[in-house]
Amino acid sequence: MQAPDNFNPTPGKAVELQPGLRRILAPNPSPMTYRGTNTYLLGERDLAVIDPGPLLDDHLSAILSAVQPGQRISHIIVTHSHLDHSPLAAPLSKQTGAPVLAFGGPIAGRSAVMTTLAQRGLAGGGEGIDTAFRPDIEVADGEMIPGDDWQLEVIHTPGHLGNHIALAWDDTCFTADHVMGWASSLVSPPDGDLTDFMNACHRLRARGWSVFHAGHGAPITDPAGRLDWLINHRLTREAQILAALSEKPGTARTLAERIYTDTPSALLPAAERNVFAHLVDLTGKSQVGCDRELSVNAQFFRLS
Repeated sequence: MQAPDNFNPTPGKAVELQPGLRRILAPNPSPMTYRGTNTYLLGERDLAVIDPGPLLDDHLSAILSAVQPGQRISHIIVTHSHLDHSPLAAPLSKQTGAPVLAFGGPIAGRSAVMTTLAQRGLAGGGEGIDTAFRPDIEVADGEMIPGDDWQLEVIHTPGHLGNHIALAWDDTCFTADHVMGWASSLVSPPDGDLTDFMNACHRLRARGWSVFHAGHGAPITDPAGRLDWLINHRLTREAQILAALSEKPGTARTLAERIYTDTPSALLPAAERNVFAHLVDLTGKSQVGCDRELSVNAQFFRLS
């Protein structure tokens, strides 16, 4: 599913999305961030800043300039600690005195299997981890974060990153990088866990939503449809991997080369990561096995 070409807001400009909610686009466009990171300002008096974004002085100034007379920033909420979402939290907190809330530090919420892979030396890939990030206040799944004229429910949505959360505001959900309209979410071990990702997708799908506001890209006005697409997209890739393994065993790399036949060679490492994420998930479901301890270089074969 391709991104719509008409999403091109002006970086640094606060845009009202609905009463009590504004969005400011950070000036950090890239192949991983699309037009840039979306920072959200929620509230009429006491403001929650959701995902302050990358460490850019211009974006810090834009957020502070969006605070109107009679308003103050009372909460800074970070959905996850990737470098395009969390680094500006500390400077913004220093300027405003508002505490930083998040699920935890960079490896909080990491699954047991991903912890083991990291201990064996598997390094992450993708947007990059804000290794210095530490929230002032840790929030838990199901916790309510109250403001003076708003309330957010914390939904732990690991998968893209172990400490990733979504935030429910009535029937609106801030989904950060778990559900986006312009691209599917990156799931790259050991930072990302596909089993967790799929479970979180099904958990979100069980609820009724009117709109998703993502970490990048335009509002998603058909949340159920987008979740169905994401789930089916992953199930289709899983079927391709199982079909390839039915023909003969392979490593994550050789399977990626067999499946991603139209992918430029420069993008094959990312494809390999994606295949490995599926292989870890399938190993956990006892549908595939491997010839050594679980690793990206193991030879995988189909069990069922």
